Amino acid sequence: MSSLLNDPMILREIIMDHYQYPHNHQLSEQDGYRQVHMASESCIDDITVQSLIDDQGTIEDIRFDGVACTISTASTSIMTELLKGRTVEEAKKIMDNYFAMIEEQKYDPEMLQEAVAFQHVGRQANRIKCATIGWKAMKEMMEEWEKQQ
Repeated sequence: MSSLLNDPMILREIIMDHYQYPHNHQLSEQDGYRQVHMASESCIDDITVQSLIDDQGTIEDIRFDGVACTISTASTSIMTELLKGRTVEEAKKIMDNYFAMIEEQKYDPEMLQEAVAFQHVGRQANRIKCATIGWKAMKEMMEEWEKQQ
């Protein structure tokens, strides 16, 4: 994985693959899903993120849909894959590392897997919102879940 960090072509490929073929890119009609709508003032991003968190705190499913730029679509797609099946506690650690990476602080690249593709987003202030919009929606849903426990 560490060699991946140094190859801009591989990182770009990861982003383009998740943009062209986003994972979990369809909302569910099933009951029990939490849902957060997010829109950006500075970009076309207008997405809804859904999550299904069971009583034990396991994230059973994450889905999203809407109109979004390449960075938003790809980062949200990667997030759905990275957090699905994890507990809320595990997901929080991953998310803390992701936000640390975006803010160009110390983070664990192994924990982030393909999300390391966004490691240089912090250098482009106008792209930070794009790279975090789906993650912020998920964070909101997890906080809501915790309050209800």
